[in-house]
Amino acid sequence: MTVQTMTLDLPGPLYNRLKQRAERTRRTVEAELLEAAAVSMQAEEDLPADLAQAVSSLRFLDDAALWRAARSHLPTTVSAKTEALHLKRQSEGLTASEVQTLGELMHQYERTMLVRAEAAFLLKQRGYDVSILKAEYEQSVARA
Repeated sequence: MTVQTMTLDLPGPLYNRLKQRAERTRRTVEAELLEAAAVSMQAEEDLPADLAQAVSSLRFLDDAALWRAARSHLPTTVSAKTEALHLKRQSEGLTASEVQTLGELMHQYERTMLVRAEAAFLLKQRGYDVSILKAEYEQSVARA
């Protein structure tokens, strides 16, 4: 594999986050930056553009923003509409418009779940215990 040398000017906050992450994982800043670039490129190749963008941008969030992303949920109106369309599809079928709406709602659901999963993964990589997220999720399901 050919290696190309490159000099980058990084904004201070981005460099500081990379440095902190490198310290937590006992790696170099260069290794962290290379991994972030590789993961971002892979995500773009495997996912639809909007999902790839949502996931790749998470790596640059601070810890508090990642915790918020890991705890994010679909709005209840979206969940209720999705459930209603699923039930209608099973009982009587959907119109073409409803099929399209359900597809859009499912895309929102997939995006939310992907962001939550990636945020939890990144938090775990940063050394956090993310088991609380499972407990919080189970409590929210029990209340629903």
